[in-house]
Amino acid sequence: MDQEKNHNRFENRDEPDVNRRNFDEETAAELTEPYRAKNDSDRRNDVEDANRDNAGWIGYAALAISIISLFIFPVLLGIVGIIVGFIARRRGAGALGAWAIGIGVVSLLIGIFITPFF
Repeated sequence: MDQEKNHNRFENRDEPDVNRRNFDEETAAELTEPYRAKNDSDRRNDVEDANRDNAGWIGYAALAISIISLFIFPVLLGIVGIIVGFIARRRGAGALGAWAIGIGVVSLLIGIFITPFF
């Protein structure tokens, strides 16, 4: 008899009951793409893109310093050209940085070993 009362109680859907086993819930799928917050990798990609944008200017500056070092203050500007060239290569301007390093080394060697004899 107790079972019949409980069974009838569960059949009455108007009566709220926490222990009721049949849930009347509506579920639906979203039509839009879920919002995806930026995570660390997206932030790193943004920073890397900004570094690549600045790398070109740093590479050209390093190349200019290295070329100028061939004519004026070869030791001092050669060292600066090499350092800025390494910075440019690290930020993504590989070719410009390599050329700046190479020209800076040549200028440094000329300034140390050849210029004192003239």
